[in-house]
Amino acid sequence: MLVTGLAGRLADAGFATGWRLVPKLPKAVAGLAFWGAADLAARRGGDSARQLRANLRRVVPQAGETELDELTRRAMHSYARYWHEAFRLPSADPATVLGEVDISGTEYLEAALAAGNGAVVALPHTGNWDVAGLWAVQQIGELTTVAERLEPESLYRRFVEYRESLGFEVIPADGSVSFRLLLQRLRENRVVCLVGDRDLTNTGTPVTFFGEPARFPAGPARLAASTGAALLPVGSWYTDDGWGLRIHPRIRVANRGEAPAATQALADVFAGDIAAHPTDWHMLQPFWPADRDAAADGTAGEESAADEG
Repeated sequence: MLVTGLAGRLADAGFATGWRLVPKLPKAVAGLAFWGAADLAARRGGDSARQLRANLRRVVPQAGETELDELTRRAMHSYARYWHEAFRLPSADPATVLGEVDISGTEYLEAALAAGNGAVVALPHTGNWDVAGLWAVQQIGELTTVAERLEPESLYRRFVEYRESLGFEVIPADGSVSFRLLLQRLRENRVVCLVGDRDLTNTGTPVTFFGEPARFPAGPARLAASTGAALLPVGSWYTDDGWGLRIHPRIRVANRGEAPAATQALADVFAGDIAAHPTDWHMLQPFWPADRDAAADGTAGEESAADEG
C-alpha cells in the first residue's frame, strides 16, 4: 500500500482511531457496524467491490450473476471481520483467541523445527493471518515477518507496532537487506512467516493460478532453497466462532533451480484452500496480469487504501 499526501494522513488517522476506539466498544456493537459497512460497500459496487467480484469469478467460474453478488457480499463481510478483529487483537487474551482456533497439520511444523533448519510459512490473504501468527508465537515462542514500507512513516510504524504487540519480530521489506536478515533467522532455526500470494513488484515467479497466468512472490521458495528450511503452505479461513488453520505438508525445494516449481506447488495449494473458502480470500485489488494491465490503462479501479493487511 502506498498512500501519500492528504490521503495518507487520513488513512493514518483512521487506523489510529480504529485501534483506539474499537476495543472500547462492545464486541457485538462494533461487529454490527463493520457488517453494515461491508453490506453498504457491496451494494454500492465501488472499485474494490467490483475487483473483488472479478477475482471471485475466476475462483468460482461456474457461479452465475446472482451467486456472484452473494459471494461478493459475503467476501466483503469477511474482509470487514478481519479489520474488526485486527483492531481488537492487541487487547485480546491470547489464550481465549487460541481456544477458538481449529488447527491441523502441526506435525509438519514440529518436524521442520526438529530438523534444525527453520521453517518458511507461507499464507495467502485469507481469513485472519495475524491469528495464525499469534498461534505460532504462543506455541513456538517466536516468529519473524516482514512489513511493506508505507507512507506516511507514521502509518508504517502503526502497523509495525500492531504486529509487534502480537509478539512478531517485524523486519522492513527492504530487498536484499531484509532477505539477509530472514536467512539469518532461518539459520537460527526460527519460523519466518510471509504472505505469499500477491506479488507487489510484478517481477515475481510466473505461475498458473485458477487456470490463468499470474505471478507469485519468489521469496518463500528462494529462502527455503538457500537455507534448507521447510517451505510450509498454510491455509487460513473463518469458522462461525473462530478460525480454521491448516499447515500443509512440506514443499521440497533443494536449490534455486527448483524454486519456480516450488512456487507453482505453493500456488496450487493456495488455490485448493481458496476454492474451498472463496469468500475468505481478501483480494480486493487487481491480481491477474490482465486486470493489472487494465488498471494501468485507467480502465479499472485503484487499489484499496487498506491493503496492508
